[in-house]
Amino acid sequence: MTFTTYVFDAYGTLFDVNAAAEAAAAEPDHAALQAVWPKLAFDWRRKQLEYTWLRAVANRHCDFWTVTEDGLDWALEAQGLDDPATRERLLELYWELAAYAEVPAMLAALKASGKQTAILSNGSPAMLEAAVQSAGISEQLDAVLSVETIGVFKPHAQVYDMVQNRFGCARDEVLFVSSNGWDIAGASGYGFHTAWVNHAGDPVDRLYARPHHILQDLTTIPEIT
Repeated sequence: MTFTTYVFDAYGTLFDVNAAAEAAAAEPDHAALQAVWPKLAFDWRRKQLEYTWLRAVANRHCDFWTVTEDGLDWALEAQGLDDPATRERLLELYWELAAYAEVPAMLAALKASGKQTAILSNGSPAMLEAAVQSAGISEQLDAVLSVETIGVFKPHAQVYDMVQNRFGCARDEVLFVSSNGWDIAGASGYGFHTAWVNHAGDPVDRLYARPHHILQDLTTIPEIT
């Protein structure tokens, strides 16, 4: 089966979730971040994800911006930082996260070969629109799908249903791409073909399904046909 539809997670896959903390740390007004920004960025992302999973199993959904704020507040407190201006700046920068360098060319190559492309993300519609516009990739995407349409976070199967509902494609026509091992397990178990972008060289998660491809970055995605 030839893939017709290439679907990407957003945060950590197309967009660098560490970029906000790194950028703020370089600004004189937020010098307190200089020594701690990598740990803060790590904790921020970890708590952001944990809160989505816990809210999903507890059936207490909220929008992704709320868990993003809550995760940052935890990470700031863990570092002993209590500066409202720094908090505000970090949240402001999260709306314009940098895309990884290879993203525009990779998406352009897929579109040039006639493929359908989409984002499927926990992010709220407003967050995703801001990130896509900031990265300048809106013209290279056929759809930006947010879980807010259904009110449950990944890796619930209803989230992956959104791809078929939007594109009318079979599951085996989809290549799903994510940097998150748990998201790859969800998509693989659902029936999508998957590519895990393993930036950190981590072991494969011991879950119910494995990735079909393991990559260091997104450069070679157009070669997976």
